[in-house]
Amino acid sequence: LALALSANGWTAYAGAREADPDNSAVYLAQGKVLAEGTLAEIKANEQVIEAYLGTGLKNKGVNMIPGCSYNKIDDQGIHMTVGDKTEILEVDNVIICAGQDPLRELLDGLNKPHHLIGGADVAAELDAKRAIDQGTRLACEI
Repeated sequence: LALALSANGWTAYAGAREADPDNSAVYLAQGKVLAEGTLAEIKANEQVIEAYLGTGLKNKGVNMIPGCSYNKIDDQGIHMTVGDKTEILEVDNVIICAGQDPLRELLDGLNKPHHLIGGADVAAELDAKRAIDQGTRLACEI
């Protein structure tokens, strides 16, 4: 998830790092299968978006843009594909919160302020709980 603040308000880009779109995936919520399908199908699934992001962001006026693929991060910003259009999201800080795969290579050569939380910091059990705590504390700092 990439969050951006502009004069028009907050925008949330929901997506994932570029992967093989034909690979099947299964998403779980509270220990039950929520959705199955290709990466493209999962990223556009309203139930998955609701379960992982909730309506709280939408209710606060955050513009949700599902189906993004994050291609790379550099000092220009986050390079991503939204649909069939390539965009660069200019950012002041980069925060990587990854699951069991830390994805630290995304920071190679990055000079912008950056932070690792959750599995990107330390891949261990209870990553989500720790990531929420780290993310909350980091938001208060920056």
